[in-house]
Amino acid sequence: MPTYSLTDPAVAAFVAIPICLAFLFIRAVASVAGPRGISIAALGTAVWMAGTLALAVSGALRRWDATPPPFALLIATIALLAVIIAFTSIGGRIASQVPLWALVATQAFRLPLELAMHRLVARGIMPPQMSYTGRNFDIVTGLTAIIVALLLLTGRAGRRTAITWNVGGLALLINVVVIAILSTPKFHVFGTDHLSVFVTYPPFVWLPSVMVLAALAGHLLIFRAVRVNTASSPDLAAHL
Repeated sequence: MPTYSLTDPAVAAFVAIPICLAFLFIRAVASVAGPRGISIAALGTAVWMAGTLALAVSGALRRWDATPPPFALLIATIALLAVIIAFTSIGGRIASQVPLWALVATQAFRLPLELAMHRLVARGIMPPQMSYTGRNFDIVTGLTAIIVALLLLTGRAGRRTAITWNVGGLALLINVVVIAILSTPKFHVFGTDHLSVFVTYPPFVWLPSVMVLAALAGHLLIFRAVRVNTASSPDLAAHL
C-alpha cells in the first residue's frame, strides 16, 4: 500500500464525504422522529463509523486467508444495514416525509467521490478498474442525480423518471461493488498487480462502510418513496 496523507484532497474526501452523509442521515431522522430516534441514529452512526475505522486501523480486515475473510462479513453487514435502514419504520417515515427530489439529490455525493477515486489511481492507491477510466461508471449516477433532482423539484419529471434513474443507479452501484469484490486478494480476477485492498485501510474503509451503505440504502428508500407516491412537487402524479 503506497503512503498517503490526509492533507491530500483526494484522501481527505474519504473523511469529508462520509461525515457529510452521516450528518444528512441524522438530519433526515431528526425531521421525522423524536429526540429518542435522533439519539439512537446519532449514537448508532458514531459507533458504526468508529468501529469500522478501528477494524481498518487494527488490520483485522486484511486477513484474506481467513474463511470467510472479515471483509466479506463487513460487506454482508453493510447490505443488511441498508435493508434495515430502508425498510424499518424509520425508513418508512423518511420515505414518506422527505421529498423524493431530496432523496435523489443525496446521491450526487457519488460525483465528488468518483473524482477522488480517480485521483487515487494516479497515486497508485486504487487499481484502475475501480475508476471511471476503467470499469466503474458510477460517476454517471452522481452527475444525473443533480439533473433528475432538479426535474423532480420543478415538477418536470415524476415517478417514472425517478424509477428509471433509480434502477440505473442501483445497477451501476452493484457493478462497482462486484468489481471491488473480484479485485480482492481472494479472487484477484484483474491480476495480482491490480488488487483492491485500499478499502481495508483508514480512512478508505468508509468507502464501503459509509458511502456504499448510503448509496444502497438511498436507492432502497427511493423505491419505497416512489411506492407511496412521495415527491416535493404536487404535480408528480401527472408525470406517471
